[in-house]
Amino acid sequence: MLLIASSLLIPSELWRAASAARIGLVLGITVAFALLGYLVAGVSGSGAAAGAVVCFALFAGAGPGAFLGLLAVFGLTWAATRMGLAARRRRGATEHERGRNGAQVLANIGMAAACAAGYGVFREPWLLLGMAAALAEPAADTVASECGQALGESVFLITNFERVAAGTDGGISLVGTVSGAVASWLVAVVCVAGCGLPRGWIWVVTVAGFAGMVADSYLGALLERRGRIGNDTVNFLGTALALLAALGLGRV
Repeated sequence: MLLIASSLLIPSELWRAASAARIGLVLGITVAFALLGYLVAGVSGSGAAAGAVVCFALFAGAGPGAFLGLLAVFGLTWAATRMGLAARRRRGATEHERGRNGAQVLANIGMAAACAAGYGVFREPWLLLGMAAALAEPAADTVASECGQALGESVFLITNFERVAAGTDGGISLVGTVSGAVASWLVAVVCVAGCGLPRGWIWVVTVAGFAGMVADSYLGALLERRGRIGNDTVNFLGTALALLAALGLGRV
């Protein structure tokens, strides 16, 4: 953990200059982060491997600020998942009890890692904006879902507001929606501040992450609930739509 904490104090100029030392540091932190995720049951074995790939791409491509954003997503989603665990057990659901697997990790954060890797090559700021939105969306979606199941008493289908059971694909609640919005904002603040982006982009990322979360719920209600696509596909599309929303709003 000291290795992870110290890396966040490296000035961005020094970070870009120290290539050999940087790769060694990134590899060390990648292993530590993957191991931490596995030990706290945040991810399974395959999830830890996928998380290592994602962590390396984010840190090596976009620097400590991107890694701090990843830590924010992990912390928020891990805490929310622990909160929703009791509610899922009452329903007899066991998803995520052993942590997210590799496919789930990549579906949620793979898009952000691709943007960070692209930034490492092209140095285009819009890739950092897309990365931040693609991190904010899975945080918002997971926190909204878990807090809604744990704390929300009334759950409604997003398409017609019909009352449904907690955990239903496309189901939303007031407490879950508000919690998701807060999570999106927190990740936006961390990413924008950590990556040195314009402060006005905090709200761009927040809105984009929230929009992706809402789109995720619509996809869940219209397609996943009917068995036409799976949850991983829904999550991937949600992050992709958040990224596109951020790029569109960033040009306004």
